[in-house]
Amino acid sequence: MTKDILIAPSILAADFARLGEEIAAIDAAGADWIHCDVMDGHFVPNISFGADVIKAIRPMTTKVFDVHLMIAPVDPYLEAFAKAGADVITVHAEAGPHLDRSLQAIRALGKKAGVSLCPATPESAIEYVLDRLDLVLVMTVNPGFGGQSFLDSQLEKIRRIRSMIGERPIRLEVDGGVTRDNAAAVAAAGADTLVAGSAVFRGGNSVNYAANIAAVRGAAEGGRVPKLHANAAPSIRAGEPVRIR
Repeated sequence: MTKDILIAPSILAADFARLGEEIAAIDAAGADWIHCDVMDGHFVPNISFGADVIKAIRPMTTKVFDVHLMIAPVDPYLEAFAKAGADVITVHAEAGPHLDRSLQAIRALGKKAGVSLCPATPESAIEYVLDRLDLVLVMTVNPGFGGQSFLDSQLEKIRRIRSMIGERPIRLEVDGGVTRDNAAAVAAAGADTLVAGSAVFRGGNSVNYAANIAAVRGAAEGGRVPKLHANAAPSIRAGEPVRIR
């Protein structure tokens, strides 16, 4: 199953002093999803923001909130992020002992379920939960900080996960160091959803953000092999009911 390229700007790279304005700006600039990186200072070496911030900015856009939880333990906080307005909730395979249970909990809350893999984690970690997933997120930097350089070693992992997904309606997302310079390689490997932080939030206004988003999108679309230009699957929309497969 092939899907349109989606660009999900990471608000970790936004100006937090005017976060609401920044959300509105990337919405106007053509962002498909809004990527929210939640860090706890424990699972990763940084602290970002929590459910209350997501709740506060939720009214600024109707775009999908793609909430990436880099926290451990994660299960006690799933309900809070669901209630705050997350549409997709992604947990790390490394963040707890019962990944299948976490995914069931996300689905029970009426949300799309995702799993993220750190660079050193093999794709075999998700083999037995594929049919519970709406999204797989491959980290192409070590999680915890924005502005890191892309790890080329992850391209082969992306290819293998694309093969694992097969015809399942699962999005394959990449997060970490994505720019217009490597977006083609990322898409050629099989990714269809690109998180970009620093590469989008350059220029300080929606006009520049639009140019940045268009550049990343154009590079990714140009990198796709011909077979990926087939009919696109519908994207997840904010507030869309989850159909449990």
